[in-house]
Amino acid sequence: MNKRIPSVAAARVAVAGVLVTAALVVSGCTGSDAVSQSGGTYRFVSLNKIGTLLPAAKRQKIGTVTTSLLDGGTYSLASDLGKVVVVNFWATWCGPCTTETPQFDSVYREYKGKGVTFLGIDTKESNRSAPRAFVKDNHISYPIAFDEQGETSVKLGKIPAISLPYTVILDKEQRVAAVYDGTVLPKDLTPVLDKLVAET
Repeated sequence: MNKRIPSVAAARVAVAGVLVTAALVVSGCTGSDAVSQSGGTYRFVSLNKIGTLLPAAKRQKIGTVTTSLLDGGTYSLASDLGKVVVVNFWATWCGPCTTETPQFDSVYREYKGKGVTFLGIDTKESNRSAPRAFVKDNHISYPIAFDEQGETSVKLGKIPAISLPYTVILDKEQRVAAVYDGTVLPKDLTPVLDKLVAET
């Protein structure tokens, strides 16, 4: 009888250990404070519901992100430190993208004087001719990068390119404030931008 007690106690300890481990794994998948406040650069954990933001205390800074522009030259996100930045991943073969991008340009024109800028990342396209024509025909006025391999989303924080379009929003300190998957309407985006512009 006495010989079984240590076995039962050991089993209880093992079960408790498994439960603690499981709780840590779950908290990591849901973006717990422990993960969000680790002090490192941003690493993707989960998507935000469109129209919502991460609380400022849970945001992490991006690393160095430089990308090639569609018409030549390079663009560094560090040059926009102090501004709210909307980074939108799109392609001309993506139907929702071709609707969203001109709408984003309208928001950009409205908000660029308020300390907000946009960067379009044309990704997963075999050549530059189609996106160049689209940008010209639709009078897109914000910078567009060409990233055939999808490297920018990795540099931003290993964000998985599940589908297009998707959008990453950076606050004035170049911390990731939101990651949205799918089409973002101006009515969902502008309140978010207003909140980020108002942050001090």
